[in-house]
Amino acid sequence: MKKKLAIAFISLGIILTGCSEADTVSHNLSKSADSFEVQRRVVFFNGITDKYLLTIEGLCALGNSDKQDRLSVTCKVGEDSYKKHYLGLSDNVSFLVEQTDAVTEDPFHYRMIFRPEAIIPDIDLQTSGN
Repeated sequence: MKKKLAIAFISLGIILTGCSEADTVSHNLSKSADSFEVQRRVVFFNGITDKYLLTIEGLCALGNSDKQDRLSVTCKVGEDSYKKHYLGLSDNVSFLVEQTDAVTEDPFHYRMIFRPEAIIPDIDLQTSGN
């Protein structure tokens, strides 16, 4: 197991040496946003009328696996509380995501985040109501 981990980290190091500083910082900012560490403002607007339809602000992550013409926005609203919104996009409805606060990221360190729930799933047991 240790040998496999060492090979994985060496491979990662070789891959990352070709990345520019901007690529590394951009990747790290995306990881920070997906970990609810970045303040964002997401604005949905009508491109014909120039009117805002919806604004979402806070520690928000965008759905990376959304279907075409659909966007999900998940926001952390408390210590262990989250809200998720699904929005449909059309030919005249677009969105803009703005990072509202500066975040310090290290251009010399690549970021990998392991979540225990991704490795060991959370299992809910349900008993019958006898």
